[in-house]
Amino acid sequence: MKTISMRLRLAFWYSTMLALALTLFGVSSYFAMRRSIRVTVDEELQARSEGVQHLIERAFRVDYTENLEDSLREHSELRTGGELLQVSDSQGHFLFRSEQMSRLNVPRPDRPSARAYSLPFKEDPLRVLDRVVTAGTHSYMVQVATEMDDYAEALYRIQVLLLVSIPVFLLCAAFGGYWMSRHALDPVDQIIRTAKNISVQNLSSRLEVPRTGDELQRLSETLNGMLERLETAFKKITQFTADASHELRTPVAVMRTRAELSLRRARSVEDYRDTVAQIHSELERTTELIEKLMFLARTDSGAESIPFERVDLSKIVHEVDMQGSALAENKQVAFRENLPGHPVWVQGDEHLLRRLFLILIDNAVKYTPAEGTVEVSILQKNGTAIGQIRDTGIGVAAADLPNIFERFYRADKARSRETGGTGLGLSIGKWIAEAHAGSIEVESEPGQGSTFQVRLPISKNGG
Repeated sequence: MKTISMRLRLAFWYSTMLALALTLFGVSSYFAMRRSIRVTVDEELQARSEGVQHLIERAFRVDYTENLEDSLREHSELRTGGELLQVSDSQGHFLFRSEQMSRLNVPRPDRPSARAYSLPFKEDPLRVLDRVVTAGTHSYMVQVATEMDDYAEALYRIQVLLLVSIPVFLLCAAFGGYWMSRHALDPVDQIIRTAKNISVQNLSSRLEVPRTGDELQRLSETLNGMLERLETAFKKITQFTADASHELRTPVAVMRTRAELSLRRARSVEDYRDTVAQIHSELERTTELIEKLMFLARTDSGAESIPFERVDLSKIVHEVDMQGSALAENKQVAFRENLPGHPVWVQGDEHLLRRLFLILIDNAVKYTPAEGTVEVSILQKNGTAIGQIRDTGIGVAAADLPNIFERFYRADKARSRETGGTGLGLSIGKWIAEAHAGSIEVESEPGQGSTFQVRLPISKNGG
């Protein structure tokens, strides 16, 4: 089923709303004009009937009743073309009746109407007002009227004008609305064409941003921001895949080579045992690498959930220091611990926090030469717990500091797989810190050592 284009829908809704507005305007204008005409005519009839009333009352005050008919005739003839007027007594006898009223035979009502009313004569439609006038002991029915043919003709012309002009104007407005919607949506078509041409091969392409300050500019800027994030994510995935492939290929190649060499000729049991031990060592490294890759994959997908609870950071770091002290002792590195004598409460996952500090301590011991020093301490400042790992190791160059938390990045090219690990530890540590609403920072100077600081918000319920 073919859908209706946005242009047609905009033009349709624009035309529909305009048609409703014009129809409402036309109908309300017609009825307002008709009411205005009637109000004006009724006010005129009211004034005329009051004039006749004054004439009758004046005639009786001067005992002029015998000439009342002549006075009414004279009053009627003074108006241009003669006034539509008829006066009858209480018995229904007409004292005066103008020629037009007589010709049309306007009836005398049994009861006078409180308001003016219309008599729909085919030739001359009339608007009539009745009034009962009492003079002395006599009462008279005064009826004044006015012809409505001119007013009816004017209303008819207005009606025809509205019925003809509204459809014509609406048709012109519909075409104009379609043209405007088409012109207004041209930039959208340009965005669509450009977006269709963007693929994996040219993710660096961007949409042209119209400097109009309207929704189209914001849409283009939003899409460009999305494309930039996609490009960054795609580059990271590509780099991650390439680095992971490289890191996995090396141990697999080593294990395969050692296995092939051991199978080329008969060897002693000790030789085979040594080969198996070497392969086992590579398998352990490979297993560790795969576990770290799986952990990072889960964090990237959002599948790694953290069960937060109130934990004592000081206790966690102390437990990790026991492992770090053993690692330092094997390398003849001095290990110092400077922890507060009271709990430091934070909200987090005990297992992940232990892993974070073990990564940093292991990293410090690994790159600190013999006779060096590694110091672990915890500070509290402005509602923040600061875990600090300071070493006197080889340090990191200033150019490498911004990149050391990237995956598979090794600042010192001399760090081999045997000493440098997989290059994923600091990436995992950074994710753990940020997942706990914290941060991780590093200060380092080549040959002088490094200082890593983990900042975590102290639990509000903590002591």
